[in-house]
Amino acid sequence: MKRFIAIFIARNLEFFRDRSTLWWNILLPVLLIFGFAFAFSGQNSSVYKVGTIGAKAPAIEFLGYKYLKFIPYPELGAALKKLTHHQIDMVLDYDKARYFINKESPNGYLVEKILLSDRTESLRKETVTGSRIRYIDWFIPGVIGMNILFGCLSGVGYVIVRYRKNGVLKRFKATPMSALEFVSAQVFSRFFIVAFMAVAVYAATDFFLHFRMEGSYLLLGLVAVLAILCHIAMGLLMSARIKSEEVAGGVMNLIAFPMMIFSGIFFSLEGAPRIMREAAKIFPITHFVDACRAIMLDGAGFAAVGIDLLVLAGSTVLFLVISALIFKWE
Repeated sequence: MKRFIAIFIARNLEFFRDRSTLWWNILLPVLLIFGFAFAFSGQNSSVYKVGTIGAKAPAIEFLGYKYLKFIPYPELGAALKKLTHHQIDMVLDYDKARYFINKESPNGYLVEKILLSDRTESLRKETVTGSRIRYIDWFIPGVIGMNILFGCLSGVGYVIVRYRKNGVLKRFKATPMSALEFVSAQVFSRFFIVAFMAVAVYAATDFFLHFRMEGSYLLLGLVAVLAILCHIAMGLLMSARIKSEEVAGGVMNLIAFPMMIFSGIFFSLEGAPRIMREAAKIFPITHFVDACRAIMLDGAGFAAVGIDLLVLAGSTVLFLVISALIFKWE
């Protein structure tokens, strides 16, 4: 335990004494949050989105209009939830010849006028209500996820590779410290640092922007804990055998950038090809972001995000087992 505590404290001091890295980890996500909050405040998409239910579409000219994106949903409840939050502008139910609009959505009003101009008196109108979700409310889980991703990969994977290249790991091998003690200290140190940074960034920006929060903070914290552990384990796996910092940087970018692009961090995958949406589920960060958005925006409970929690936990165990089997000191 003394050896574990010594490494834990030393790694934390190494991070917090590096002022440039510390401020970069704080300022970058904060600047991203405020920048996107300013850039997308009050801005609407120029393309209207219409959710559809059912397989057999009616023969109406409306379905062929430009600048209307039609997104199929497997069930009405999922489509109406998107409509309630202003994420789509209308829902067309082919099976029951009806359509839904949000009475508080200006886009929905315009799409309805376009629909009614096409002689669709046979369609029955129904309405829902719900306040608009700001882009920044949707975006904040992505920023926190990106911070966790890079904080874990660089703070664990890159650092261990640097230790191996500089001969630090070789010196540790000659001490009574075991590999388990060393790796455990690295994991707990990075967990403490990344969790602290995530909470600090969220709390500081929430003070000014007042993010939407419909669910439980405890459940949100559980998702964050599993996501941090999962990506720390991923960083350990990445660094298990790499000897060069240059190679480590390339591998980290190879892992991180596809996850950033295809995990829905910066833009919604609604309307994207189905194969892309399914492929995105390979990445653990996708499950973190989806679970956080479900909790914060929809008030989802434990059962609703249970699959995401299982994926994060299972990925953590898998990465740790593989990294332990292939880890090399030198």
